[in-house]
Amino acid sequence: MSRITKAIHAIGLMSGTSADGVDAALIKIKGKALDCKIKLIAFKKFPFSKGLQELIHKASTPEFGRVDLICRLNFLIGELFAEAALEIVKIAGYTMKTIDLIGSHGQTIYHAPEDRNGVGDKKWLPSTLQIGESSLIAERTGVTTIADFRSMDMASGGIGAPLTPFAHYILFHEKGKGKIVNNIGGISNVTFLSGGGDIHDVVAFDTGPGNMLIDSLIHIITRGKRSYDNSGTMASMGNVSEKLLKRLMDNPFIKKNPPKSTGREEFGYHEALKIYRYAKRYGLSDRDIIATVTGFTARSIVENCRMFILCKKEPSEIILCGGGAKNTTLIDMIKKGVEPIQVKTSDYYGFPPEAIESIAFAILGNAAISGVPANLPQVTGAKKAVVLGKIIFSHRGTKSKRNTPFNQ
Repeated sequence: MSRITKAIHAIGLMSGTSADGVDAALIKIKGKALDCKIKLIAFKKFPFSKGLQELIHKASTPEFGRVDLICRLNFLIGELFAEAALEIVKIAGYTMKTIDLIGSHGQTIYHAPEDRNGVGDKKWLPSTLQIGESSLIAERTGVTTIADFRSMDMASGGIGAPLTPFAHYILFHEKGKGKIVNNIGGISNVTFLSGGGDIHDVVAFDTGPGNMLIDSLIHIITRGKRSYDNSGTMASMGNVSEKLLKRLMDNPFIKKNPPKSTGREEFGYHEALKIYRYAKRYGLSDRDIIATVTGFTARSIVENCRMFILCKKEPSEIILCGGGAKNTTLIDMIKKGVEPIQVKTSDYYGFPPEAIESIAFAILGNAAISGVPANLPQVTGAKKAVVLGKIIFSHRGTKSKRNTPFNQ
């Protein structure tokens, strides 16, 4: 007689490099380890105010990231994450008593995966920092919370990213069918799932910018009135400058061999300002600038797939997820670049593109509670597979409540 495995109900919480709000997903996990099945019960984005988003971006820069600001944001964002968890449970018609765990990625403030010059003759160790106090989440919700997923991989010699390939494998792998999962958030990453292999054959890495440069340049061009190019409309009305695009593609990260990870430090607001100045010297219109930077995201994705996956593998399809999957101009550029490979969004498999990352951290939280290593050493460069995340246990009881921007 087969043993019946209890279904787990887990919440995943995530705020990406754009710092535009909390993505909250409630999922049902049936089965164990890599053989489990995932059902999405509810998903919603809880936007940050414009002022909070600007404070997070400020805290994420070495010039303005004061210790008092980071300290206060850590607790404020923890409150907002807790509020999002409580709200997604209400939306689903569940109660917190039915929730087994919460996996929270937090908000990345700084990610430095490579040795950097330090003070004197010393070097800084590779490091990362995500804020959004997990003790607050556990206390407000009364649910065991797992957070700080990147640090253990880095302690084991890895670069701490990407971590979502573990979840991509669970969600999308299919025997006999090779697939590329391309998550386009602020940064773009790809995961290759072999149709003839297992999780040890997964190939994954960051490709470069996703939405980050596009969003920053929209902010610059509109003087803060807009924060993104809705559906790629502005890009569709411009022309790609091959001269500027070639300059952008010369960025050393694009051709760097995996393992590799990047972030706001490489492709953030300062880089967007540099691009804007170059573009104006070239006489480009605002529409041409957005078209060209959108082309940069697309081409960097396509070229990375060609250099490090397509030269050896033959995937039958590419699955797009993340906020970039809503940018139709960007998607059309990617489709043209990878023809004749079929391109789909994760909607085809029943998961909204914008929900994938929050689902992933619910899955990673479950792996941590189960004692299952969830980093992939061949992806991150870690010396060994390790269990990811710090576990904050919470006793069930009366939930404490405070006013936050979600309920004021």
